[in-house]
Amino acid sequence: MGSGHSHAPLTAGGRHRRPLIIAFSLTASYMVVEFVVGIAVNSLALISDAAHMATDVIGLGMALAAITLANRPATLQRTFGLYRLEVLAALANGVLLFGVAGYVIVEAIQRFSEPPDVPGVPLLVVSTIGLLINIVSFRLLMAGSRESLNIRGAYLEILADLLGSVGVIAAAVVLLTTGWAYADPIIGVSIGLFILPRTWRLSRQALRILLEVAPPHIDLRDLRAAILSIDGVVDVHDLHVWTVTSGLEAASGHIVVSPEHDYHGVLDEVLIVLRDEYSIDHPTIQCEPMAFEEPPRAV
Repeated sequence: MGSGHSHAPLTAGGRHRRPLIIAFSLTASYMVVEFVVGIAVNSLALISDAAHMATDVIGLGMALAAITLANRPATLQRTFGLYRLEVLAALANGVLLFGVAGYVIVEAIQRFSEPPDVPGVPLLVVSTIGLLINIVSFRLLMAGSRESLNIRGAYLEILADLLGSVGVIAAAVVLLTTGWAYADPIIGVSIGLFILPRTWRLSRQALRILLEVAPPHIDLRDLRAAILSIDGVVDVHDLHVWTVTSGLEAASGHIVVSPEHDYHGVLDEVLIVLRDEYSIDHPTIQCEPMAFEEPPRAV
């Protein structure tokens, strides 16, 4: 005996697709402008911020594609649909960011020996426009970042760009007021160093889901104890909890029911605990009599 139901038709990321499209369009347009101006005026701070924004464009594009595919209906072969594409997009975005951060840091170190002349006015104008665009995108993705790992990755990238724009503005002000050329590579390497820890956190979250590690907010010992506390449950075994995609927690397990209790009633109580106390809406629970013996297996 087990529980069964159909999966939700829309993922957490799918509910915030429109703001993601707007943020993608704004970011892609400004990235082109920033690259052109950065190369023209030979500014590493501007180029590094544009390179980081390029990974955002790629990440946002992958996120949009993943959300679109993930919300297609499940098939007989893909029983969970393509939900995991959103997680793969988040991981791919993390890999891109590691590469960009490494490039920016290496390039900045090389420029410390021979800092180039960088015009401060173009730097200030372009970075100020970028700051305004990042603020708009930041606000657009704020709500979705609380629900979806995919959107959260994009949100954090926009936040980094926002702070990067602030850094570039600071470099432009220093160049205009003092002419100190080292401000540009210092800001560039600072942006690169800021990217790394955030990229690691994003990648680690995606890897946890792909490796089917239990969600960090669920303690399996507490969950098992909560199930065992239900009247009629004698034992719990083969208990597994994992995340399919952001906002979609799943669980499976076997419960041994005492002969004095009704299977249906006990199962209902278990499902209520999973849903109300642990936010697990996709459980599969097998009820077994006390005399039931399962054949040995590898897992």
